[in-house]
Amino acid sequence: MADTGGALRFPFVQDPADGQVSLVRQGQFGNKFFQHLILGLINEVENNGLDRNQFVEWCGQGVSGVSLRQNVLPPGRHCQTHRSDAPLARFWRTKYFCPMDLPYLKGVEFPLILAPMAGVSEAPFRQVCRRMGADVVISEFLSSEALRRRITRVLQGADFEEHERPIGIQIYGADPAAMADAVALLTERYQPNFVDINFGCPVKKVVKRNGGSGCLKDLDLVERVIRAVVGATHLPITVKTRSGWSADTRDPVGIALRMQDAGAKAFTLHAQTRNQMFTGSADWDEIARVVEALDTPVIGNGDIRTPEDILRMRAHTGCAGVMVGRGSFGNPWLFQRARAMLDGRLKIQEPSADERITVAMEHARLAVRLQGDSRRTVIEFRKHFGWYTKGLPGAGGLRKRLFQVESLAEAEAVFAEWETLRTAMVA
Repeated sequence: MADTGGALRFPFVQDPADGQVSLVRQGQFGNKFFQHLILGLINEVENNGLDRNQFVEWCGQGVSGVSLRQNVLPPGRHCQTHRSDAPLARFWRTKYFCPMDLPYLKGVEFPLILAPMAGVSEAPFRQVCRRMGADVVISEFLSSEALRRRITRVLQGADFEEHERPIGIQIYGADPAAMADAVALLTERYQPNFVDINFGCPVKKVVKRNGGSGCLKDLDLVERVIRAVVGATHLPITVKTRSGWSADTRDPVGIALRMQDAGAKAFTLHAQTRNQMFTGSADWDEIARVVEALDTPVIGNGDIRTPEDILRMRAHTGCAGVMVGRGSFGNPWLFQRARAMLDGRLKIQEPSADERITVAMEHARLAVRLQGDSRRTVIEFRKHFGWYTKGLPGAGGLRKRLFQVESLAEAEAVFAEWETLRTAMVA
């Protein structure tokens, strides 16, 4: 197969006018190619009456028929051939049939990435998600000015343990010189696998200084920031951004091209504007258009809550990987469940109540080890208890008690009492 480091196109992607699904019969591409192709098809295309068994037979030789029938093509499911007049954002038109390697990760066909999230993507949660199948993790976003001034609390936010690799540290700011100084410090002192620039945060206290998505009001400034950061380190520089500041200035392709030209080696798009904040839905068609426009890897982000969502985003956009944000809250299992589906293995069921509690307490103990055995650590962890217990029997009362705990011992006692009540109710 050709070098997977570049954007690859196949004849039936460039010119699919005859609409023949049978063109996927390219024996030299191997099992993984076919599995991912078929997974994308059944999660994206509409029904046109193509018989599933005939489709399996066409797709062929190297793919396990049992795996396809049991894990990929459920009874009664059909697949549609491509039509030349279909919308742009359709699986057939994408360029990543073969994986495009990220600049900091080689050999993973479709990386699953934990998003940088303030107050969440701290070392304890990053480590839990790595253990649960996240291929890459990224720190909380850190102020370039605070890093430049060596503010202790912010410097601590850049700390990580070796088994978290590959890891990126995300920074934000609107002063090119300060951003360059910050990345030089990170390179020398911490040596992450890459540095990510935040051009997407919509929070008022960040954007009022033109940080985060505030930079999107001045794309010349965006270019200067990226060029300054690229010039200050040998590490790969990546970006995470939104589709624009507002509906009137929404231009994800134009933004992406300028960021790529300035030196960004990978591009993550949360396909909403700043003014949308966290309301509404992400426009996955925009991610697809950016994928078509860029020569660097594009990572999709937005509205990922289930493993099926990950497969749908890949099929719909052709992105090189998916970044998971709020869908991971209390749900680190999302990564391993999605990976099983991507690999064509048996679907992993949602975790049981006992497993949720076990992992919640393991996460809490990790937080105490890494952040200190203090009342403050436990209080800050309460939100995680709330997320882990969402949907459990009697969750309302359970969360109410967990939101009052001030030590791990108290949390363990609350869970033990809840388990006793649950057992009694079942009996």
